[in-house]
Amino acid sequence: MKPVILFDLGQTLASYFERAEFPGILAEAIAEVTGYLDAVGLLRLSAEEVWPRVMEENHEAPDHRVRPLEERLERIFRLEPVERDRHAEAMCRRFLRPIFARGRLYDDTLPVLQELRRLGLRAGIISNSPWGSPPSPWREEVARLGLMPHVETVVLCGEVGWRKPDRRIFEEALSRLHALPEQCLFVGDDPRWDWVGAKALGMEAILIDRQGTQQNAPAQPIRDLYELLQMIRE
Repeated sequence: MKPVILFDLGQTLASYFERAEFPGILAEAIAEVTGYLDAVGLLRLSAEEVWPRVMEENHEAPDHRVRPLEERLERIFRLEPVERDRHAEAMCRRFLRPIFARGRLYDDTLPVLQELRRLGLRAGIISNSPWGSPPSPWREEVARLGLMPHVETVVLCGEVGWRKPDRRIFEEALSRLHALPEQCLFVGDDPRWDWVGAKALGMEAILIDRQGTQQNAPAQPIRDLYELLQMIRE
């Protein structure tokens, strides 16, 4: 088995939201930012004016470059650059509140990570973040979930400037771990980002489909991390 096991975060190690749930969560996140800007006297637009601007920003770059959350919020709410810089951290943290409120580890996550360590395998996390949200709150979230003692590195798209499946985010993890692609197995839930990105770099990849809803997956997915552990043991 590969000596390094790399994991996606959301819907792989921790539950946040399914793709179909994101529009509702986005509405909550924007409402949080709206409330904050209103409280500090920087809300200049009505709700009717804000939402079409949200929809204009609700996409990722075709070349997988990170589109930072604070810049999206600046455009949506028509903030001046100095206002964005002064309030960026608070706005981003308010945006992330509804997402983090839903965050919980799957029951199999810690037992499997602990067993991987017992078997002498190394583990790490490579994760995109919703709407280009910054890495600092996500590092705090990984710590809150109790994952930090069980992984050697956490690589977030906001640190690298590129989202999966771009090779640069995977290469950053390899650099930190002093590992080669052929030494790694990547486990993730999204064929477009996790499977494609890992395979393009020469890593072995496994898809996880906890809800059993993936259609036309490029390979048979596992349903939980215990299946991964069984494969490793065999």
